[in-house]
Amino acid sequence: MKKKTVSIQKKAVVIISANAEWKVIREIYPKVTLKRSPFGEWFSDTISIRTGKKNAETLIKIIYFHGGWGKIAAAASTQYVIDCWKPELLLNLGTCGGFQGEIDRGTIILAEKTIVYDIYELMYPSQDHVGHYSTDIDLSWLADDFPIEVRETLLVSGDRDLSQEEIPELKAKYHAVAGDWESGAIAHVARLNNTPVIILRGVSDLVSDAGGEAYKNVEIFESNTRQIIKKLVENLPKIISSSKFL
Repeated sequence: MKKKTVSIQKKAVVIISANAEWKVIREIYPKVTLKRSPFGEWFSDTISIRTGKKNAETLIKIIYFHGGWGKIAAAASTQYVIDCWKPELLLNLGTCGGFQGEIDRGTIILAEKTIVYDIYELMYPSQDHVGHYSTDIDLSWLADDFPIEVRETLLVSGDRDLSQEEIPELKAKYHAVAGDWESGAIAHVARLNNTPVIILRGVSDLVSDAGGEAYKNVEIFESNTRQIIKKLVENLPKIISSSKFL
């Protein structure tokens, strides 16, 4: 029997943005030793992945990092983790709001592009500034047979919950089907640092021209967030091993 080759030589950082999402991470890992950053709590874990090369096994160090909600915290914490750990791979696992009729609740979005839409410029064309913070995410290094069912599409990001009045414009202008608060900032900073990034966000609730189903019933968001985050964390080893990260 051939002896397995084991090495610890890879680092991945998982950024979790919203407080409700981090709460689920704490439920999944109740006994970890928590450390503090200027942004929130973090801890590390190690997972084992078969590489398929001479029956080798690689140990991946994963840092789970609570980066905080909104663009400011997302951008700053992304730069912080890149500077501190210089990860070979950055992941953002989280949730988003979906446009009713365009996407189903529970769908996992693999972001291929992010657009920061809430930029309102009155002196110059605002679309030029929106374009500056739009990020095309290179997914060519991911395996074709992604280990979980996803929908590759773009995400619109803004420092606000989706407004029912803006849904028609976001659909018409960007062909968007979902939006969040942080992915645009995370993708932009990752690109500036030439750090590969995977953004996976599950649709926790739907918004239509009649309003958002979770806006007056936050339990819908919290319940679906728990299911989404648990699913993504459970499949994290497969997600990482499906990339050229190894």
